[in-house]
Parts: sequence; C-alpha cells; structure tokens
Amino acid sequence: MPHALVCHPDTPAGFPCAIQVTVHRHGSGGLALHYRVQADPRRLRLPDPAPPSRCDGLWRHTCCELFAAPAPGGPYREFNFSPSGQWQAFAFAAYRQGGPLEAGAAPDIRRHLDESGFSLTVDLPTPLLPAGRHLALGLTVVLEESSGGISYWALAHAPGKPDFHHPATFTLSLDLPHARP
Repeated sequence: MPHALVCHPDTPAGFPCAIQVTVHRHGSGGLALHYRVQADPRRLRLPDPAPPSRCDGLWRHTCCELFAAPAPGGPYREFNFSPSGQWQAFAFAAYRQGGPLEAGAAPDIRRHLDESGFSLTVDLPTPLLPAGRHLALGLTVVLEESSGGISYWALAHAPGKPDFHHPATFTLSLDLPHARP
C-alpha cells in the first residue's frame, strides 16, 4: 500500500508535486522501499549517478530517507538514500544523540527517471535495521528544486520547523517476520 507524504507547511514546493512510498518486508527480515516523486523533472535538482558508497551530507539535497525505531522516543536509525546511488546510515541512542552506524552491509539503490518524475527503489538488508520484531518508521524526502529551494516531506510533521528526528514523525508501524536479538 502506498503511503502519501505531505509537504511541511513552512517549506512548500514551488510546483505541483506528489510523493508516495511503499514499504515491503523481505522474508529474511529486510525491507524493500519504493519512493515515487511525481513532479516535472526539469524542476528538480537531482544528483548525477555515482558509484554506490557512503557519503555525508546527502540530506542537504534531494534525498529519500527512512527513520526506524523499535519504539518512538528511544534508540533509532536514520538512513539517507540519494538518487545518485550513494547512502549513509546513523545510529542514535536518543533524540539526535548518535553518529554513523558501523555497517557490514549496504543497501541496494536503484533510480528510474521519466517524464513524470523519478523513482528510487531501495533494498535494505536486515543487519542494518534496529533489533526487534516491531518497528516504528518515519518515511521522509528532502526535495531540492532546480531553483535551489528545498521542501521537506514526511508521513507526519512535528510542530515547528521541519524535524524528521522528532518521535512524532515515526508514524508507520511495521512487524518484521523474524526478530533480531
């Protein structure tokens, strides 16, 4: 089932845009995510394809994101997926208290660009996810316009300025088929 993201009211997009995300569980416990951004691609600033690798600062430009926690308000992980194919992952012990996640696995990121926008498909392996059988997810997108403007999209927004780390944005519940210790 696709989940529609809403634009933060303080950062409206400068053109018509709609964003949907679907999330599916893998039998092995990993996640498959499909982000679909429907907008005139000439109005979007998309990075050029790059070799798959970890990279800092992806959230400053067009970037699809996932926040995952066993329960809102506790430890969580943040994942940044760039249309370039680059990615980054962070582990937080509490609200904004953490750093890069040591990862032995990497997500598989595939981009598709067409006349009505772009799609990003991400396969996120089980070892990158937080332990536990239940996850609270925050699905988010940072969208950079060709004019330089930035809009922030999420399933839900906390009061105030855009803040994807806020527990109020972790609104999608997902049960995994296999719990990790």
